[in-house]
Amino acid sequence: MIDENIVFAEDFLPDDVRGGEPRVARGTATTEGRVFTVTGGDWDDMLAEGQFGDGGDSDERIIVNMGPQHPSTHGVLRLILEIEGETVVQARSVIGYLHTGIEKSCEYRTWTQGVTFVTRADYLSPAFNEAAYCMAIEKLLQIEVPRRAQVIRVLLMELTRISSHLVALATGGMELGALTGMTAGFREREEALHLMEFLTGLRMNMAFIRPGGVAQELPEGSIERINAFIRVMEKRLPEYDKLLSGQPIWKMRTKGVGILPLEACMQLGITGPVLRSAGLPWDLRKTMPYCGYEEYDFEVPTATEADCYARFLLRLAEMHESLKIMKQAVVKLAEPGPVMVTDKKIGWPAQLSIGADGMGNSLEYIKKIMGSSMESLIHHFKLVTEGFQVPAGQAYVAIENPRGELGCHVVSDGGTRPFRVHLRDPGFVNLQAMPAMSEGSLIADVVAAVASIDPVMGGVDR
Repeated sequence: MIDENIVFAEDFLPDDVRGGEPRVARGTATTEGRVFTVTGGDWDDMLAEGQFGDGGDSDERIIVNMGPQHPSTHGVLRLILEIEGETVVQARSVIGYLHTGIEKSCEYRTWTQGVTFVTRADYLSPAFNEAAYCMAIEKLLQIEVPRRAQVIRVLLMELTRISSHLVALATGGMELGALTGMTAGFREREEALHLMEFLTGLRMNMAFIRPGGVAQELPEGSIERINAFIRVMEKRLPEYDKLLSGQPIWKMRTKGVGILPLEACMQLGITGPVLRSAGLPWDLRKTMPYCGYEEYDFEVPTATEADCYARFLLRLAEMHESLKIMKQAVVKLAEPGPVMVTDKKIGWPAQLSIGADGMGNSLEYIKKIMGSSMESLIHHFKLVTEGFQVPAGQAYVAIENPRGELGCHVVSDGGTRPFRVHLRDPGFVNLQAMPAMSEGSLIADVVAAVASIDPVMGGVDR
């Protein structure tokens, strides 16, 4: 017997395809309106308690493991789907396959060394992890980062936002069969990573943003390279409109699919493009400005359809806005200034250079520090090996990363190492919306829904 509450495929395909109404995430009707909840638990316990298979003949339902090695589940995400025919009746996500203990590892390193750990959490947006972590430390230290360092941080974050969104579009296209979209997306991402390598020395996990500022001044020729990147992206981004936006198959696979209304987003704590696709222009760069974002002129794109197609268009629009911010940052870089706080008891030397052997510092720098005084040499050694002390207390800082609100909560006991570090990763929170988006849909639409959430399992599991 088929459950009468199941919504079938023809009920939620786009209006211009089947003539039916788009399927909206299901919730429980209460006197206060619909309530959207997320449940979970150990897989063995759920089987023992019969949570899967209730409400119908178990012979007509199948439990499918989608992942953790499935190419359409963004790495090592495991989806447990109870299906009837090709309709998903219940869905659960299983995480933890990429747990690296990053937050715990920070407790065994100095505050500055912790940057090299947090940058590897959400590995598609390392600059945001570094910025949130360092801003939390700076909040405890009660220090003001130099203006030029703030501009460089904004530049790197917006470059990273573009790079991350390109991966979201590329992998989403690949999972829905648009292989040309995948190759084009990764082609543009290479342009972004080449620029990141030129500016910071590394393509990913740069650890370039440090407590008190940034690691060092941008290299010569940076302005020209940044402007060249902007010109290339302004030429190529419109190609996605021709390639995907007007493509009828792409629209059929994404319009009216994975709908999550605003009320569901608010109840589940969803942020980022998923929230803005439901019509709420909540962007921390605008609502709670940081790093001087209040000085930049840009828009917060929104939509009201709250489906996969709207999220695709939003990410495309956000890349244009990021290019607009990068242009303004380039103008601000014309003003010289320090890139690290002047307090020598906090700021690491910010003008480190590479020697002829490609390692260490230049001989000129070593000669300078060795010839200054024994006290300065001892201080430099202690600063690098032991680190600086941070006053006891706790601080939370939230910023807008490509997936939503990224928060960093740090606790200090007054020592040279963090007592606790916790990242509020938006991918972890947003992934909880997967059952609400997917239950009642086809299996194929689960792929589209997860792709539109854009979870990065490094940040989800940490």
